[in-house]
Amino acid sequence: MANKLTTPPKKEFQSFHDFPIVTDLDNLEADIAFLGIPFGDPYSMGEASNDQSNAPTHIRRYCERSLRGLDRYDFDIGGTLLNGEDIKVVDCGDVIGVAKDVAGNHDRSEQAVRKILSSGALPIILGGDHAIPIPVFRAFENHGPITLVQVDAHIDWRDVFHGVSYGLSSVIRRASEMDHITEIFQIGLRSAGSARPEEREAALDYGANLITDIELQEVGMKAILDRIPDGQNYYLTIDADGVDPTIMPAVAGPAPGGVNYSQMRTLIQGLVKKGKVLGMDIVEITPSKDIHGITAITAGRFICNLIGTAVRAGYFDKK
Repeated sequence: MANKLTTPPKKEFQSFHDFPIVTDLDNLEADIAFLGIPFGDPYSMGEASNDQSNAPTHIRRYCERSLRGLDRYDFDIGGTLLNGEDIKVVDCGDVIGVAKDVAGNHDRSEQAVRKILSSGALPIILGGDHAIPIPVFRAFENHGPITLVQVDAHIDWRDVFHGVSYGLSSVIRRASEMDHITEIFQIGLRSAGSARPEEREAALDYGANLITDIELQEVGMKAILDRIPDGQNYYLTIDADGVDPTIMPAVAGPAPGGVNYSQMRTLIQGLVKKGKVLGMDIVEITPSKDIHGITAITAGRFICNLIGTAVRAGYFDKK
């Protein structure tokens, strides 16, 4: 037989790491479920289909560089991603967006997450702008109390911004109004965003823990992690602009400083080990600005740290 001289063209991943695609959420059987939520509540027509809406696909396309293969040793988690265990991971695709039904888009997002949660799977949400966690938070109403951990340059406490109450500048304000969300930790705050002094005061009046980037760099992530109560249910929302722009440059509002990779690894792994992480989202990635895909690759690394650590913490042990 002649030596083989060619190989098929390289195929991009369609789902996250080519995990099975399952869009029948009524009959979902999974331990971990990815869900893309491209569309939030825009402030203008120009933002109705912004570049962040392309991020779920962008993250999936670059995930191979985050892991390379399920058989590869990952030094961040101490072995292969699933550790040889019988763990079912699926990708549920993207929530359908309807151009003239913004409120309905939020409702469809909430319904999709509710179905994932009812199946017992851990949802990993790929955004979209930072409005998309609002319906995600609502879907967790029967899973509280939840300690919310946010990584962000901004506090997102506007009540109404440009006439919109459920947009990306209001996400933590809306979370604070939900009975099942209790303590809130906001990490990496720096520079200036939509918040005015009155939004900062509203956050402090609620009891939110505002942790600036200055404080984080002075004391380190381990000290911040130690402040978060043990044994809780946690939800982690990551705005890409909260992360050091040298590893996540593709954001609409870049700011010098931010949470670096080793600090994010400490936070993610620490939350998984000290309690139960019920879900995570990564939002505000702007694909057209992504140099060499490093932002998407970094997002994939955060996800790998969550999954790999959760596997080793016994999250998916079969009873």
